[in-house]
Amino acid sequence: MDSTSAAIKQDLPFGYEGSVELPLFHSPAVEAAVLDPAAPDLTLCQLAASGDIAAFELIYQRYHRRTYSLTLRMTSSQTEAEDLTQEVFIQLFRKVGSFRGDSAFSTWLHRLTVNQVLMHFRRRSVKNEKASEDGEMPEQTVNGTSNPRKMQVVDRIALKNAISELPNGYRNVFVLHDVEGYEHEEVARLLKISVGTSKSQLHKARLKLRGLLIKQKEQKTSA
Repeated sequence: MDSTSAAIKQDLPFGYEGSVELPLFHSPAVEAAVLDPAAPDLTLCQLAASGDIAAFELIYQRYHRRTYSLTLRMTSSQTEAEDLTQEVFIQLFRKVGSFRGDSAFSTWLHRLTVNQVLMHFRRRSVKNEKASEDGEMPEQTVNGTSNPRKMQVVDRIALKNAISELPNGYRNVFVLHDVEGYEHEEVARLLKISVGTSKSQLHKARLKLRGLLIKQKEQKTSA
């Protein structure tokens, strides 16, 4: 794995798990004692599908933080992440009955979240996409961080900031492949691009990240 990617893996999820709790679906009237807090996800989904709001509240409590963390990593915008997290759980409320337990609920919700974010990007790109269709940018051949596992906190913050500066095409592929662990074939399917484009954009995203990190370091040194 690329050194920049290794740093991302080590530092996940960039401290976003500690973000403020979102109020969506919070209901003071929920009688938590009616349900076993340790009930399996499938059981909660079946109850929620039958109209049990308390069951859905438990699902929300279990998964809203990691959902918000994922949307924040993909958008690099707290406002967008909060809005998208709400959209995800609204969609989940509608579709929860379709979960059959064939895979882990966390995996099923992860895919639902990724698809929701990608739809958001497609809607936004229709209005004001500034990059070219495939996110092409000039390549930069630069060196990465020599030892990302010993990076200081300030360097990890710089890395997060650099990711937020990537064009949408680059960032989407980088986050899905290097952060979330999707294979190129699945990235291509999710983003509706070719496998070759996925590999090309990932390579260029890594180069672009290294360039941004070096630029930040040079600016800090000259300041």
